Amino acid sequence: MGSLNRCKPKTRLSNSTLLFLIAGIIFLLMYGIALISFPVSFRQFQTFFDFFNLNAALFIVTLGMCIVMIGGGIDISVGAVCGLVTMACALLLQSGTGNIWGALLLALGIGLAFGLMHGYLIAYLEIQPFIITLAGMFLAQGLLTTLHKEPLNVTKPAFVALRRFTIEIPWLGTVNRLGVFIPCEIKPSVIVVVVLVLLYAVLMKWSRFGRNLYAVGGNRQSARMLGINVKKTIFLSYVLCGLTAGISGFVFLLTTGAGNIGNGALYEIKAIAANVMGGIMLNGGVGNLLGAPIGTLTLLTINELIRAAGVQSNLQAIVSGLLLYLFIVLQSIIMSLRDKRKFRLALPPWLKPHQPPEGKEAGNQ
Repeated sequence: MGSLNRCKPKTRLSNSTLLFLIAGIIFLLMYGIALISFPVSFRQFQTFFDFFNLNAALFIVTLGMCIVMIGGGIDISVGAVCGLVTMACALLLQSGTGNIWGALLLALGIGLAFGLMHGYLIAYLEIQPFIITLAGMFLAQGLLTTLHKEPLNVTKPAFVALRRFTIEIPWLGTVNRLGVFIPCEIKPSVIVVVVLVLLYAVLMKWSRFGRNLYAVGGNRQSARMLGINVKKTIFLSYVLCGLTAGISGFVFLLTTGAGNIGNGALYEIKAIAANVMGGIMLNGGVGNLLGAPIGTLTLLTINELIRAAGVQSNLQAIVSGLLLYLFIVLQSIIMSLRDKRKFRLALPPWLKPHQPPEGKEAGNQ
C-alpha cells in the first residue's frame, strides 16, 4: 500500500488556482508593508472595512468585468454606465414620484439594456468587443451629460436614511485615545458586495454557464467542437456584466448620495487593473472569480499606501501603472514557466547580431 501511495501521481494546480494563490500572497505582502510602514492607520480594523464601505461600487464593477475577461472579452463601458445610472436614479428620486425600489429597477433596466445591446452585437454580429463597448461608453457619457450637467444631491428622506444606516460589529473595533471602545461599522453596500461575490463564485464554479465560459475563453474553436453554444455564452456574459454595472451605479449613489458627471470615471480601467492583479488573464480562459475582490483590495491598498507616503497625485498614477506592468509581466513569466518548452527569453530580431549565411562564410574562406 505504501509503495502504491508513493507511485500515485501528484495533482497539478490549475493555472487559475496558481495565479489566485499568487494574487493572495501579493495582497498579504502589500498589506503587511502598509501595516509596518503606517501602523497607526492600517492597524485599525475600520481602515480595512472602509475599503469596502467607500469602494463597494468598484468591487461590483470588477466582478462583472471579471466574467467578461474570463470569456476572452472586454467591456470598457462599465464606468460610464455606472455614472449614467447614478444620475438617472438621482433624478428619479428627486422628482418626488420615485422611490428606492423604482430607482433600483431603473438601475437594473439601464444596465440590462446596455448588456443586451453589447452582447448581441459582439456575440451574434461578431463585432470586436473593444469597438462596441467604446461606442457604449460614448453613448452612456452623452446620455449622462444630457440628463443633468450639474451635481444633483438626493435629499429624499427614505434614501438618506438608507445611506446613513450602518451595521455595527460589536466584537471588533478599536480603542481611542480616551479609552473608549469604538466598534467597526459597515454599510449596506458591503452586504451587496458579499452577496454578489458568493453568487458569482458559485455561478462560475458549479454552473454549466461557468464551465462553458472558461472553455470559450480558453479556445473558442475547441468549445464549438465540444458542442458549446459559443455565441450564447458570450452573449450572457455581457448581459451579466451590464446588470452588474447597473447594480454598481445604484451602490455608487448610495455611497456618495449624489449624481455627478464624474461618477464612475476610470472605473473600467481600475476594474481591468484589479482583475489582472487578481490573477485573471487578459486573453481569457484563466482566472478565479475570487481573484477579482483580492485584486481590488491590492489596488486599493497600493493607492492608500502611496497616498499615506505623501506621494503627489500625479506620481500615484505613475506608480500604479508601473506596478500593473509588473503584474502583467509576472503573469506571463509564470504561465511560460508552466510550459517550459515554450519558455525562452529572446531578443527582438532587430537587436540580434547579424550572422551571414553559411554559404557566404564558406565562399569567403
